[in-house]
Amino acid sequence: MAYQAKKLINDPKDVVTECIEGMVETYPGLQYLDGFPDIKVVLRADVSGSTFDKVAVISGGGSGHEPAHAGFVGEGMLTAAVCGDVFTSPPVDSILAAIRAVTGPKGCLMIVKNYTGDRLNFGLAAEEAKSEGYNVEMVIVGDDCALPPPRGVAGRRGLAGTILVHKIAGAAAAAGLCLADVTAEAKHASEVVGTMGVAFSVCTRPGHVTSDRLGPGVMELGLGIHGEPGAAIADLLPADVVVSHVLKQILSSETQYVPITRGNRVVLMINGLGTTPTMELMIATGKAVPQLQLEHGLAVDRVYTGSFMTSLDMAGFSISIMRADPKILQRLDAPTKSPFWPVGVEGDHPPAKIPVPVPPRRTETHDEFSTQPQELSEQGCILEVAIEAAAKEIIRLRDQLNEWDSKVGDGDCGTTMFRGAMAVLEDIKKCYPLNDAARTINEIGVTIGRVMGGTSGILYEIFCRAAYASLKGTPQVTSKQWTKALDAAIAAVSKYGGAYAGYRTMLDALIPASTVLKERLNAGDDPVTAFVLSAEAAWSGAESTINMQAQAGRSSYVSAEMLASAPDPGAMAVASWYTAAAFAVQSKLRAPKD
Repeated sequence: MAYQAKKLINDPKDVVTECIEGMVETYPGLQYLDGFPDIKVVLRADVSGSTFDKVAVISGGGSGHEPAHAGFVGEGMLTAAVCGDVFTSPPVDSILAAIRAVTGPKGCLMIVKNYTGDRLNFGLAAEEAKSEGYNVEMVIVGDDCALPPPRGVAGRRGLAGTILVHKIAGAAAAAGLCLADVTAEAKHASEVVGTMGVAFSVCTRPGHVTSDRLGPGVMELGLGIHGEPGAAIADLLPADVVVSHVLKQILSSETQYVPITRGNRVVLMINGLGTTPTMELMIATGKAVPQLQLEHGLAVDRVYTGSFMTSLDMAGFSISIMRADPKILQRLDAPTKSPFWPVGVEGDHPPAKIPVPVPPRRTETHDEFSTQPQELSEQGCILEVAIEAAAKEIIRLRDQLNEWDSKVGDGDCGTTMFRGAMAVLEDIKKCYPLNDAARTINEIGVTIGRVMGGTSGILYEIFCRAAYASLKGTPQVTSKQWTKALDAAIAAVSKYGGAYAGYRTMLDALIPASTVLKERLNAGDDPVTAFVLSAEAAWSGAESTINMQAQAGRSSYVSAEMLASAPDPGAMAVASWYTAAAFAVQSKLRAPKD
């Protein structure tokens, strides 16, 4: 991918679209939804939701892991796959489009890897689909065995073992089981599989320069699939030593990641991470099987070797071990037409599109306000300067936020926030009903949901929706009503994101700000003074994250030493826009009158 990122891709934004186009042109039985490329959903060509008489099995996530997930769409496996941008969870609208396109009377099961963005986006889509009358269940897969027992809410990451869960669930659905039984088999499979990865290089994101984090002669143990740092760095070792270390970690009786003990029967998957030659994967397999048999006392019933869930052009491999039983083996052996499961592919080449309409998201849209000129009230003017100041501050800090995030995350926090801020500045000029604070906050959520993506996008959209619900129907918002709305927004972010104070997230800036704002208003301070003092609390809270151990999001997989090198970028972003808004309001209200 390092070569392709420079030579074959004209625009990094097009890489996912071009990948999907190539896949549906190559493999019979795959099509994509009408609405492509805005809606990136690959689905079975022979399925229509209105007539489909089996449980639909849907999965997906960020792209860059091909053949996962679209390459496993086919009879006997996935019914549809939802594709996000590279390493970015797909948006709610795309997930909903997939549900509507393939879900019939028997309902659908969504299989989701355990990453915060995927859980939030697929979870919100599931709730909206249920409100439309669809029967939807969700199974979260967290098969990572590289890290110590999970702390906080992040839990174990979803890795290549997810593919085995796809196959088992897809076969159960193809056999005609009901949604409850398909869900039960998928959940059981997710609980008896463990995975650990080893990398010999860092992946190259399209349009980015490859990180020099991993030098020559060393390898990373226990990495994720998004380019984040591994659990440890070690000198390169012979294949049998590396395989032995990984197997012992997965099967450790101390951590008990998977319920596998001597005498059990198991399934083995050796998965290439992107550029590992088949020869090297086969060598790893050849080392793993006898070690499982002789050293761990396990009977190896099935072996799958190949590239199933990659990380762009990363060199390395992962090992997955699943405890086998007759039902699991039956599901794994069942026929499937998915192109990348290790069986033959059949069928004629169908048209690449099907006429499945993509209904608009059911929410207030900018069009409702776009043609309504307005003379701003005093509160509308104040809201305008606050929003503009907040957005401009985020734009100014883009590179700094990316720098912090490169040390503790995946390096794109500033870029993601920048997209949202630029869109807000564009939309405020033409469509925000600034004289109505509640609807303006809601419209900011619409803007963010349209352009930001990722975990930050969904969390900020949830933040705005909850604040809107609190303020709705309030024509003239008081300072205490703003405080109540802030509390409601914080509570929603905590509820759906699973984080609390001290977890090293955006809440570590928001919660102190809310606390001080209430305290100063109750003490009799004027609203402007209280706002400015709460901004100081937001800054203190954000800066204090440098001393926190992350318990949510991708930072929770990063070592304490790395975390101590930078504050949480999400918290710093909150402190920045909140403070900019506070000082803009102060300047507006205390400026000399003409």
